[in-house]
Amino acid sequence: MREECGVVGVVQFDEEPHPVPSALRIYYALYALQHRGQESAGVTVHDGREPHTLKGMGLVPEVFNKDELVGLKGNVGIGHVRYSTSGDSRIENCQPFIVKYKSGNVALAHNGNLVNSHDLRGQLEAEGHIFVANSDTEVLAHLLVKELLKHDPVDAVRNVIKQLNGSYSLTILIDDILMAVRDPVGFKPLCFGTIDSGYVVASESVAIDTLNGKLLRDVKPGELLIFRDGEVESYQLFDEKYCAHCVFEYVYFARPDSIIDGQLVYKVRERIGERLAREHPVDADMVSPVPDSGITSAIGYAKESKIDYEESLMKNRYIGRTFILPGQAMRETAVRLKMNTIGQNIKGKKVILIDDSIVRGTTSRRIIDMVRNAGATEVHACIGSPPIIAPCYLGIDMASREELIAAHKTIRGVEAVIDADSLGYLSVDGLVESIGIDRDNLCLGCLTGAYPVDIPGEDMCQRRQLKLNEF
Repeated sequence: MREECGVVGVVQFDEEPHPVPSALRIYYALYALQHRGQESAGVTVHDGREPHTLKGMGLVPEVFNKDELVGLKGNVGIGHVRYSTSGDSRIENCQPFIVKYKSGNVALAHNGNLVNSHDLRGQLEAEGHIFVANSDTEVLAHLLVKELLKHDPVDAVRNVIKQLNGSYSLTILIDDILMAVRDPVGFKPLCFGTIDSGYVVASESVAIDTLNGKLLRDVKPGELLIFRDGEVESYQLFDEKYCAHCVFEYVYFARPDSIIDGQLVYKVRERIGERLAREHPVDADMVSPVPDSGITSAIGYAKESKIDYEESLMKNRYIGRTFILPGQAMRETAVRLKMNTIGQNIKGKKVILIDDSIVRGTTSRRIIDMVRNAGATEVHACIGSPPIIAPCYLGIDMASREELIAAHKTIRGVEAVIDADSLGYLSVDGLVESIGIDRDNLCLGCLTGAYPVDIPGEDMCQRRQLKLNEF
């Protein structure tokens, strides 16, 4: 699984020149959010007269250099790192998206996925709108411009939200005014804080930490923030009874040092491990993580079980995004390029492997085979999430239903496919309690098949349907 993107917005209110230009601050913040997207990166700043943009394919340090960033003049800007869940992997889909209209310019960066993007795009094309890309973010930009021609920014954003079905956390520049908005049920994280000369808004609090800022709070679901004239204006556009925070932010996507909707991700993952140890106790010699996302949960499991924590796998942190793979016969080499066993820690041991999830099962099988070949006498898999039985339509790049191993096999069937001596998944109740947020305020669609919004083509009963209640 991969998260699709991270967003940033920075505004500095003091007069220029600043010791650290806004574009450079955005760059540092995007670096902190690199785990959320490694496909492309972009920065747009506004100098009070016009926007200036740098974006390209690749990792943050591959796309930007210091001289170019320092040359982007302006006190306010937004940034984006992307992994595509909607739209192809090409330069035209890099964000921020910029649309020029008769009253000015709109730049927009988006984290999420619109379920009804295709229909909205068709309506806009019928009205004469021209698209240069095929992502749902460009649809959002055109919808906003259309509303800005008739309404002030607050009502324009409100009217856009009424038309959307899906997940979105947005940072927006309307000329030199920074705005941030989170969808009415808060699928995707978004928070804001102070820096020495202004404010920063970002997908995760680690971006604020990187800028030596202070986290103030999460952006509330359905809330619009406007940063101007040295102040923050808050407009609660919609007030839903329930939220639908994505559980996999806590299980896998977010950095452990992030605070999301009041919960420190590290502590959540530690509690996941502790709960796993209670739900699936195993007689073993060592508890070992599948790095990196299994590390904190493995620590929790070891604490609760009183079994020694010891690493059996070491990750190659310098492999980059891609590498040459000559053919199918090299798949085992590909796994070893990413990860290698520590044979002396494993030989003759009964090993508990802690991982965050199982999607297709192929990677789990290869890792377990590696540990067995290194001399483990038993390999037990404990998974920090329930079985994934349904696709995600709301912003996670996940396998189709046909590819999801748990959608078609029992737990014992998955156990046989991955060749584990035993397999234990965390229960849904165990996950909810570990996160520390009420079940009604979490999106569990991929784990239960019951989605919080209407998904075209999904005939399963919905847990509840999103109905936009204006505040």
